[in-house]
Amino acid sequence: MPSKQAPMIHQYRVSLREILPPIWRRIQVPENYSFWDLHVAIQDSMGWLDYHLHAFRFPGTAGKRVVEIGIPDEESNHPILPGWEVGIADYFIRPGMTALYEYDFGDGWEHEIVLEGVLLSEPKQKYPRCMAGERACPPEDCGGTPGYRHLLEVLRQPKHPEYAESVDWLKGHAKNYHPFDSEQFDPHVVRFSNPKKRWAKAFAERGNQ
Repeated sequence: MPSKQAPMIHQYRVSLREILPPIWRRIQVPENYSFWDLHVAIQDSMGWLDYHLHAFRFPGTAGKRVVEIGIPDEESNHPILPGWEVGIADYFIRPGMTALYEYDFGDGWEHEIVLEGVLLSEPKQKYPRCMAGERACPPEDCGGTPGYRHLLEVLRQPKHPEYAESVDWLKGHAKNYHPFDSEQFDPHVVRFSNPKKRWAKAFAERGNQ
């Protein structure tokens, strides 16, 4: 009998834009993932709390408009494909392809997503998984790239007039970020959520608003 083909795996590098030294993650996810599933994996590996809207954007070709995948919005002036209905393999066709992933349209965190390779899955290995990365994710709701840079500047100066207020904010956050070490990241402590459960929770909350 022919052997069953092992499922394929997509390997991505996820990098925050406009921040140096770079904040990045390398993750592997099943090829049959939807964009919603990939969104959850990015959130969990980066360290975001999934409190805000998101979108994947692919550049248009031959005069076509940008393709946007995320959560459809009736008030949007352009179509947004529902991420849970679109497979990542439909757009990430070959290694080297890139997309923009924006999270929190207020703070405007932009990530570059690069498909580094399509691989055979490893026996007994659970996916998704985080392979590598560097530097901590910025605290949620810190004001985007400018706010994050200012926060780091304040935390470096205990005598800064905003230091005590910033520490209190970090401690009182939904996730206690204090003490915040911008250089700390360990891929081995990343834990991935179930995308279906995250979807059910997210849309139950939206329905109650």
